[in-house]
Amino acid sequence: MKTLVFSLFVFFMASINVMCQAFSFENDKTGQIPAGFLSAISGNGSQSDWVVVGDNSRPGNTKVLAQKSTESVSYHFPLCINQSIELTDLTISVKFKPISGKIDQAAGLVWRYKDNNNYYVVRGNALEDNVVLYKCENGKRISLDPVGTNPGTYGKSAPTNKTGWNDLKVIVKGNKFDVWFNGNLLYSVVDDTFKDKGKMGLWTKADSYILFDDFVITN
Repeated sequence: MKTLVFSLFVFFMASINVMCQAFSFENDKTGQIPAGFLSAISGNGSQSDWVVVGDNSRPGNTKVLAQKSTESVSYHFPLCINQSIELTDLTISVKFKPISGKIDQAAGLVWRYKDNNNYYVVRGNALEDNVVLYKCENGKRISLDPVGTNPGTYGKSAPTNKTGWNDLKVIVKGNKFDVWFNGNLLYSVVDDTFKDKGKMGLWTKADSYILFDDFVITN
């Protein structure tokens, strides 16, 4: 059922001249990274561990993507990057479910990815109950202030469903990024660091064991 719904959605979006890629992972092999994605890391530690696993915690769902590495290094950021799409302006979204993590339980969306050390990411954190947008520039992760806040403001508090699924979305237009979480517009960020098109993907931190589903990219 989920595969049919996603196929109809892609057809509808194509009919109105909008590019949409929706990844439900239903047709990917369990125990492997999804086709067309590359596993990588920013920061320290060993390689990330992105694999498709069986899961029936959502209606019509049989498979999800899991980041299973539990590297106990704080400055360790597993990446799962789609290799087929590069965009400048877009909307990306994903559903995520935190499973475990003592250092962090963080799940993020990546855009305008150039390489492992240069990209934007917004992430929700089930341990901190907040959503923060960063740039990773030359390997250094820097949080970006929401529009209208004082310098150094660290994202925004947002209660996370710690035992179920959450919705994370960002709308990217030029240098403005609108951050949505569980159906609510939290804030906007304006930044000019990365202006060119780049790839998109998923992100976690440290020992975060996270499930992902319904990763959607629309221009």
